Amino acid sequence: MEQYIIAIDGGTQSTKLAVFDTAGHEICSETVHLRPIHFYGDSRAEHPCDDLWESLKQACHGMFDKFTKDKNNIIGVGLCSIRCCRALIKADGNLASPVQSWMDLRLASPYQHADDAVRYVTTSTGYLTHRLTGETKDTRSNYVGPWPMDPDTLAWYENSEQFDAYATPRKMLFDLVDPASVLGTITEEASKATGIPAGIPVVATANDKAVEGLGAGLVNDGTVLVSLGTYITSMMAGTASSPDAVNYWCNPGAVPGEFLYESSGIRRGMATVTWVKELLGSDIVAAAKKMDLSPEAYLNVVAADVPVGCDGLYTVLNWLPHPARLHERGMMIGFNSTHKGPHMFRSVLEGIAMTMKNNAQAMCDEIGMPLTSIVVSGGGSNGELFMQIFADVFGVPAHRNVVNGSASMGAAICAALALGIYKDRQAAIDGMVRRRDTFMPVKENAARYEQINTEVYQYIVTATDSLLQKSHRIFHG
Repeated sequence: MEQYIIAIDGGTQSTKLAVFDTAGHEICSETVHLRPIHFYGDSRAEHPCDDLWESLKQACHGMFDKFTKDKNNIIGVGLCSIRCCRALIKADGNLASPVQSWMDLRLASPYQHADDAVRYVTTSTGYLTHRLTGETKDTRSNYVGPWPMDPDTLAWYENSEQFDAYATPRKMLFDLVDPASVLGTITEEASKATGIPAGIPVVATANDKAVEGLGAGLVNDGTVLVSLGTYITSMMAGTASSPDAVNYWCNPGAVPGEFLYESSGIRRGMATVTWVKELLGSDIVAAAKKMDLSPEAYLNVVAADVPVGCDGLYTVLNWLPHPARLHERGMMIGFNSTHKGPHMFRSVLEGIAMTMKNNAQAMCDEIGMPLTSIVVSGGGSNGELFMQIFADVFGVPAHRNVVNGSASMGAAICAALALGIYKDRQAAIDGMVRRRDTFMPVKENAARYEQINTEVYQYIVTATDSLLQKSHRIFHG
């Protein structure tokens, strides 16, 4: 009898659900786009209304419309959602206010309890766990930022002085469980809302990047995962905590005892790709229609004819500044009269690749591990041009997996481990993760990108930083 696992992959821009068999084959999936983040000035960013839960319900129904197998053969649900979010919940399980996005500056500080309507404060995974199971439990591996958590044990501080420094009452916090363990089971109420059969176990994962690393099959061999999402980062698998690292930081892994090393990243990374497509507007849509292509496919075709380096058009991806450097701005620099829409599109792709090469190399150098290859995950990896740019910029083989939404695969692996389908992490990777194809660097392109990056691109931010600081003072005091 075949058995199936539902994988929930909640992101900033969409909620994806997929059904896998225990050999890692995707049976069907459904993606529901979230409503745009509500920004309030430079400090607040929220998911409107109850978008995370509503999109999950909608994705469930869309997925089950495609699922032709017996629901009784579904054995578990792996739950992964966006990290670094804060959910404030009322006693009845409903939100007291919209979920605070990871882009919200309030998350830089501990929660200060001031609203009597708030009963619990938790993460996105904690909130969805409560919705699905009624339990007040959450994975200990999705707490990033100012929470009263011991970084060594990943448990709430037992020392009252340390705990009280975070100003969050213990009674408002969920109980913590290990990743790849059961949180609870689907309630009758949640079953009616989602269509997932009642009684099915819901399994904890970790922060979404760690889950992605697991789903990409990362092992500690010099392979770097480049994760293309609203937040773009690069990651390596690790076996020890490195709290004093300078060019990367440690995340809890998606299985107990594992660590994920993560470089600096690009905030609103793939959202910038979406932005430039929208900016190019109706002309691109019309041209794509003539070639019977989507606008994105059309841009990939025409941008492939743009020379490496876009004839000196460079893109700096600071569309969303870091909270500690609010003067940062995204920029395109080096325009001349020959540049057109395809140059702008390719320049964004090249800027992403060069930024992540620099960040990943700094991480590898500090770890003392040579960068041997990369795996690229996320929807952006579907672009042949983008994959070739990554291979050329990094100068190493760039791989894609069959399931390039690695977080959904990682969620399925966590469920398979919790339910005893596989004995350990490596067995699950061997049984479920498969490579799709590999892009090899083109020698002359790699040499050109190396020259562009080391002689020009790496210095743009430094050269413009003082001007941007002055501009920020003019407009913001």
